[in-house]
Amino acid sequence: MTSYAPPSDWPADERTARAVQDELRARVVLDEPGPAPGQGHVTGVDVAYDDERDVVAAAVVVLDAATLDVVEEATAVGTVAFPYVPGLLAFREIPTVLAALSELTADPGLVVCDGYGIAHPRRFGLASHLGVLTGLPTLGVAKNPFTFSYEPPAAARGSASPLLEGVEEVGKALRTREDVKPVFVSVGHRVSLATACAQTLALTPRYRLPESTRRADALCRSALRRAVGA
Repeated sequence: MTSYAPPSDWPADERTARAVQDELRARVVLDEPGPAPGQGHVTGVDVAYDDERDVVAAAVVVLDAATLDVVEEATAVGTVAFPYVPGLLAFREIPTVLAALSELTADPGLVVCDGYGIAHPRRFGLASHLGVLTGLPTLGVAKNPFTFSYEPPAAARGSASPLLEGVEEVGKALRTREDVKPVFVSVGHRVSLATACAQTLALTPRYRLPESTRRADALCRSALRRAVGA
């Protein structure tokens, strides 16, 4: 079991958080290919909120990358201790995500976040932030393109087109099901964009969204309901 903990001086205000984000962004590694699909473990990460009670639940689900069978899963529940600020959502989520990761006995392997990596206004979304803090290879698979633009990829599964801010490519719009809305893949840390797309396709044999984060989504919602007594 590896303990993952946020820094002791975790920021509590927007100004400090932006300074931390700038410092950590410089540590993102973009020149490693990352693990190949079908090898080792893949871990899905997702969070759910109860905004009225300021409660956040995080879930991590470790899958065998070859079979997509569940190897291990863990949850953690915490208090939201950072205000809602667009572009800084990771500061609300990561402490509880790290607590859930610390409950695992299995090696997480590649971590897949329900959200963004460098496809972020400040090029440092949840997947990048989590990767830098843990040292794990990470990527983001989002349901929507956020503020970025893209041309619809061809209808066939596996087709992709650039996700753009101006002329800068920050990820891919990737078709995981034929004629179904694409997902939006971006590099987090220690993974190439080509590998991130290949991993996403390996994790979507039946559904639009990766099995890793689909399972984590259901688990964190269940944990939240238990935590607030719903």
